[in-house]
Amino acid sequence: MLLAIDVGNTNIVFAIVDGDEIRFRWRIATDAKRTADEYAVWLHQLMQMEGVERDAIDQVVIASVVPQTLFNLRGLARKYVGLDPMIVGAPGIDYGMAVNLPNPGEVGADRIVNAVAAHSIWLGALIIIDFGTATTFDVVSCDGAYEGGVIAPGINLSMDALYRAAARLPRIAVEPPAEGLGVIGKGTVHAMQSGVFWGYVGLIEGLVHRMKDEITGPTTVIATGGLAALFSRHTDAIDHVDPDLMIKGLMRIHALNMKRL
Repeated sequence: MLLAIDVGNTNIVFAIVDGDEIRFRWRIATDAKRTADEYAVWLHQLMQMEGVERDAIDQVVIASVVPQTLFNLRGLARKYVGLDPMIVGAPGIDYGMAVNLPNPGEVGADRIVNAVAAHSIWLGALIIIDFGTATTFDVVSCDGAYEGGVIAPGINLSMDALYRAAARLPRIAVEPPAEGLGVIGKGTVHAMQSGVFWGYVGLIEGLVHRMKDEITGPTTVIATGGLAALFSRHTDAIDHVDPDLMIKGLMRIHALNMKRL
């Protein structure tokens, strides 16, 4: 089985993959100071609860946007699983996809992995929206090349900045105003919900519209990340939601590079 590790700015997802099936997913807060031993204790307990033997893991692949985590995650793989992990972004890794940028090394591993996964599932030109700490919009051309994208502040980041900067504004949940309420707020919370939620819907729709103007041919929009399902219910700009896109991309990149070894 494959242990796929997706390190984001806020959370790390550990997934156990058996063949083409994602069997288990576990999430832990990203902390660059967390040691290999701490990862091992946490992961071992979860695997025991699900009846997964450590010896059943025969491959490890890691993608990280937080470079400081790689040393200890490598230590986890080497010391407790007995394997040298495949690191997305390391020299020689083949994505099976051209990266049409002046400096391909600038692109975060998560964005390339999502692009690889989406291209393996959907045909034609694609826009991939990933709702994370930042909200990223990435483009894959109809011939399967990564063409670049857009990075915007994540909605939780925006809400936190609003709460911290305005002394009298409360913290609110990420949700639209209650059913029956319009966009025009009739109180502080209602006004904030409209501004944050519908403002973000407007950002999504506006960027997708402008990006499609620069893309040749019909374009499919795929969303992933924690808030993808929520936003997809309130806009026609999103065609599909896939919460496992990142793990699927790690699976594909791992399989592609194992064939080359």
